Amino acid sequence: MKSNAKWLYDETVQVGTDYQDISNVQAYDMQMAKFRDVTKEAADIIEAIGLRREHSLLEIGTGTGNFAIEAAKHCNNVYAIDVSSAMIAYAKQKAQKMGISNISYSQAGFLSYEHNGYPLDMIVSNIALHHLPDFWKMIALKRIYKLLKNDGTFYLGDVVFSFPIEEYDSKIDSWIETMKEKVGINFAQEAQMHIKEEYSTFDWIIEEMLHKSGFKFDIRHKDDFFAVYYCKKK
Repeated sequence: MKSNAKWLYDETVQVGTDYQDISNVQAYDMQMAKFRDVTKEAADIIEAIGLRREHSLLEIGTGTGNFAIEAAKHCNNVYAIDVSSAMIAYAKQKAQKMGISNISYSQAGFLSYEHNGYPLDMIVSNIALHHLPDFWKMIALKRIYKLLKNDGTFYLGDVVFSFPIEEYDSKIDSWIETMKEKVGINFAQEAQMHIKEEYSTFDWIIEEMLHKSGFKFDIRHKDDFFAVYYCKKK
């Protein structure tokens, strides 16, 4: 993609929480550890995609690096990218402390990453695509398709709205209240900010985008607010 195009969407401009701030990065890592079993989540994704030693994998939106570290234990090469330089520095330091050396880190995103080398076996994006407006989601998915080898795998997990549009107000209020009860006021406020400022969209939009991008896909999970798609490059 032309990096000098004046109309190009700037992925480095944060929506929602500012993860260029290292204090927010540290707080995010601590919060995730409290209410999510990130090791099990990574293991489930690794099993779902059939990751093996000979594979190369790109993670888009690596965050604090938990999945990339686990994936690196199972394959030759992991490429971990994030638009936040603070996230990349934090994730890189974490991997170094654990003695993980087969992860290549770079500050980039869906629209700006340029891969040097053979086409990738697998790409994983978990809770990141919603940072892009719908037009740019479509561009991102087309770029992901091109990065993969034939029969390559794309794993997409994200906040996706699957409730009837007529029920949006009650569904969203209920979701935020559930977050407050289960994981506390801070995450309830994050959920509220997500709805207000970020770009999650409906399931029928995401699924048509995947289809138009060329992917054949299975829906591995779907509820009112989250979906997982297992996609193959035809």
